[in-house]
Amino acid sequence: MSSTLEPGLTVGHTENSILIHADIDHVWRMTNDLRSWPDLFTEYRTVEVLESTDTWFRFRLTMHPDESGRTWSWVSERTLDPAKHEVRARRVEPGPFEFMDIHWSYATEDGGTRMRWVQDFRMRPEAPVDTETMTRRIDANSKIQMGIIKEKVEAAAADTDPGAVG
Repeated sequence: MSSTLEPGLTVGHTENSILIHADIDHVWRMTNDLRSWPDLFTEYRTVEVLESTDTWFRFRLTMHPDESGRTWSWVSERTLDPAKHEVRARRVEPGPFEFMDIHWSYATEDGGTRMRWVQDFRMRPEAPVDTETMTRRIDANSKIQMGIIKEKVEAAAADTDPGAVG
């Protein structure tokens, strides 16, 4: 899951995908509606859009408090490419990360939509966990969040189209 690009510098890398039984345009709209993320993801308490254009967003994400009661928050930028059904994102305020780059892609597959997330990052030396530990956490949590998103997107698709597969 992680690799070393330079001697001694481990880069965390996760890649996860899920097949959502809904039209690609529906999946795209729901998963890229930042203001709805607190309802779509279980980990986000709030999303505040700071600046935006039609295809670019700078926003602050705030998570629910963790097991020790700490609330994590950071600013990210997200660029949408609707023609390619791709999204590139990065943390502007990386916090405990040296960097965090994210690529989302969507493709029509088996009558539904394959949503794929690729995340590349490295933790700062003073971060509370190392890159290997964070790689395992992000990988496990991505699978959980994708499953929850799949259920919510499919349920919403069925509500708008009673004949939809789901």
